Amino acid sequence: MLSVNHTHSIAQTGTTLETVTVRSSGNTSIDRASSTGSRLDIGVRDTPASVEVTTREQLEAKGDTSVIEAINRSTGITSLGHPGNSGSSLQARGFTDTTSVMRLYDGTRQYGGVGVSFPFDTWSIDHIEVLRGPASVIYGDGAIGGVVNVVPKKPSRGPVSSEVQATVGTDGKRALAFGSGGAINDQWSYRLDMSGDRADGWVDRGEFSNQTISGALRWDLSQDFSLQLSHAYGKQKPMRYFGTPLINGVQDPAIRERNYNVADSRIQYQDRWTELQAQWVPNSHVVVRSKLYHIGSERYWRNAETYVYNPASGLVDRSGNTEIGHDQTQTGNTTDVAISGHLFGLANQVSLGFDVNRASFQHSNNTYTGSSGSVDPYHPIPGNYSSAVPYIPRYRNKVEQYALFAENRLELTDRLSFVAGARFDHSDLERQDLVTGGQAFERRYSNAGWRLGAVYKVNPELSLYAQFSKAADPVGGLLMLSAANSAFNLSTGKQVEIGLKQSFWEGKGDWTLAAYSITKNNLLTRDPSNPALRIQVGERSSKGVEGTLHLQVTSALQIDANAALLRARYDDFNESVGGVAVSRNGNVPTDVPERVGNIWLGWKFFPDWTLSGGLRHVGKRYADNANTLKLPSYTTADLALQWKATPAMSLTLRGFNVFDKQYFSTAYYTTSQWLVGEGRRVELTVNHRF
Repeated sequence: MLSVNHTHSIAQTGTTLETVTVRSSGNTSIDRASSTGSRLDIGVRDTPASVEVTTREQLEAKGDTSVIEAINRSTGITSLGHPGNSGSSLQARGFTDTTSVMRLYDGTRQYGGVGVSFPFDTWSIDHIEVLRGPASVIYGDGAIGGVVNVVPKKPSRGPVSSEVQATVGTDGKRALAFGSGGAINDQWSYRLDMSGDRADGWVDRGEFSNQTISGALRWDLSQDFSLQLSHAYGKQKPMRYFGTPLINGVQDPAIRERNYNVADSRIQYQDRWTELQAQWVPNSHVVVRSKLYHIGSERYWRNAETYVYNPASGLVDRSGNTEIGHDQTQTGNTTDVAISGHLFGLANQVSLGFDVNRASFQHSNNTYTGSSGSVDPYHPIPGNYSSAVPYIPRYRNKVEQYALFAENRLELTDRLSFVAGARFDHSDLERQDLVTGGQAFERRYSNAGWRLGAVYKVNPELSLYAQFSKAADPVGGLLMLSAANSAFNLSTGKQVEIGLKQSFWEGKGDWTLAAYSITKNNLLTRDPSNPALRIQVGERSSKGVEGTLHLQVTSALQIDANAALLRARYDDFNESVGGVAVSRNGNVPTDVPERVGNIWLGWKFFPDWTLSGGLRHVGKRYADNANTLKLPSYTTADLALQWKATPAMSLTLRGFNVFDKQYFSTAYYTTSQWLVGEGRRVELTVNHRF
């Protein structure tokens, strides 16, 4: 094990503001450092939880330019993104949406559960970390299914290096990106990344475009103290597509690419993240970190969103003409101190800290009222947006939140260690009715989450672990709570997990295996009699097994694979159907596949040529709680051929979903309106480093 003096040297070199303590001399994936699974800066091998790291090299090998695409290759993770949640919602371990699977950007969360629209492009991303299972002890409520931390590239102390990349492809795809970073002098270093892309999309009138710019400047004032100022800005105009309706209870392949939205529809997201980070290492046993941040998000929708096939007329009836605006801000500070030393003569690490923030969310809408007329399902004439209700600010929710957290790792022996943690969260929520000018309600929420885990090293290559954790999820999107929904309590959950992590073949391979059981109570679901409201129900659970494999078969052949098998059920859930309570006990929750797997192979068959490819399988899912509407399982295949023309330049030809598999990614708003997944896509990319 490397000492904390090594951490001190990291501060001197200025490679990153995050302190990393490496505890293995190996270089396998389970030896990588991870700050997401714990605030104690321990590696994946020593964390009593399922933690997975996707490196920059893996992102480039698989060609994932979308953050969601990259996350979806992680073990057991699937996307249920649609325009209503900014395309960001995920499923993990049988639990879904932004209130159960948390997204972070460089360790910072955007509170409120209203959809996360940044980051969306992987160009500026250094790596992605996924912690599966409850994580309230680390990041607060809203993470019963797991946490995904997207970590950007940062200033480095090496010489200045830059790269430029251009891509062209089918469906009018064009993309251009530039990145640069390195040391300016002995004290200053920087990082700058810019990217943009546009395409025609895979459905009619499916045009989209994205632009992002991020930069960071680091100042090493001394060997012990450093500051880093970073800013990121992103602008998106996603596809204005809300799915296709079932026709006579089934999806008709003839309407696979039809778009029933209006011609003058609009979706736009703008995000700004600004952070000032400080790190102080007063001695070899203490590290103090603090982060002051401000986040701003503006989102806008104007669309005809709901489509229902009318068998009497043979047309698709459109309703739900919706105009919505989000103006969301958040300002906060997270500070912690990590101390290493001894407790009762035993090696011990402890982390103590706090998190405070203030968030505001203004919601403007037209009460989702209006219709743009019915259209032919096979030859729709889109028409224009129409609503008789004005688009005005309707309400503003404000939240003041604070949290106290602590973690401790005690090494009882060279082989056995215990990791414990606890976090207390408190939120004061206030909603102002901007139409009447009065206060709609005020509510306080508090929760304490905790985790206790142990890691036993059978030998230097094999570790066994177990943990028990308790967590909570908010009642829907906290910043979007109505007066009716504010009466509900937090949903609570607990998990038991056991697993193993082993490297083998002299560090050329590693594998992990985890088994878990999660139970969540006080669930919220949409009220069938009024989809704008939610109701609190009984209990749901999931039990599963997950495994990963990384193997460097030869110097030229590499394999990465993962699989997740789970059993997700409603245990105590009565749904109102036509005013009558109907039991859904034993049914599978919506949007939860019980089988998910990924495999990727890379083969360097000549010194300058690499052939790679992979498969992704997602099992069947249900669109309704009654389990009568089934989204079929699917398997897609990707291929890539890369030629390293010079040491500084490469050309890559990629094919995504090369067999043009037809599939559906999720259902939107109603159970009979499904979003079509992307078909075959081919791209040619040239990358030059200098």
